[in-house]
Amino acid sequence: MKFKIITIFPDIFTSYFNESIIKRAQKKGLVKIDIYNLRDFTGDKHKTVDDSPYGGGPGMVMMAEPIFKAVSALKKCKMQNAKIKIKEKVILFSPKGKKFDQKMAQRFSKLDKLIMICGRYEGVDERVAQYIADEEVSIGDYVLTGGEIPAMIVIDAITRLIPGVIAKESLREESFSLSREKSLREEKYEYPQYTRPETTLINKKKRSVPPVLLSGNHKKIEEWRKKLESSP
Repeated sequence: MKFKIITIFPDIFTSYFNESIIKRAQKKGLVKIDIYNLRDFTGDKHKTVDDSPYGGGPGMVMMAEPIFKAVSALKKCKMQNAKIKIKEKVILFSPKGKKFDQKMAQRFSKLDKLIMICGRYEGVDERVAQYIADEEVSIGDYVLTGGEIPAMIVIDAITRLIPGVIAKESLREESFSLSREKSLREEKYEYPQYTRPETTLINKKKRSVPPVLLSGNHKKIEEWRKKLESSP
């Protein structure tokens, strides 16, 4: 799968995407992450990407024209076999977008290409949402300085779902991993995990692993885990 990120701060992503699972996924060729500087799609010598809002107001607003040029250029990148229809989508990170969740991650993981527009400043010209992006996406009810962190979150969540990135057994037991038909309230949460030592000192008190996990009785352990999975 190909991820295309449009941003004015391309260096933000370097460290995160070059570590751990996402790094290995790229090395295996399972995902390809390309980062594009929006300023490269401007037409003036100052590489302007923002301007003051019509009607007045605080701050600056990102301009639609450079974003349109960037998205148009990225959409022209075709697979080698032109007869293959590419499943692609353009998303804009926005506070008023649909909240990102595991179901959306599953839906996006079926795409060939996902183009992400990272906003900044006081917002993005509304024409981007109306005429350029296919969807507006929000990662939560709070304010961030830009769309770069949301892009990392979305790529991380989707990458884990791509076959070959993580063992199927691990995915089956992860939170929010049940069928799409179930609502968020019905989806399971991971059971608590413990490891050595059996007893450890925390806040001057001995804290021990639940006895059932030490029993060796796999049936009882499974029952205990299932009981806790339904209690977030």
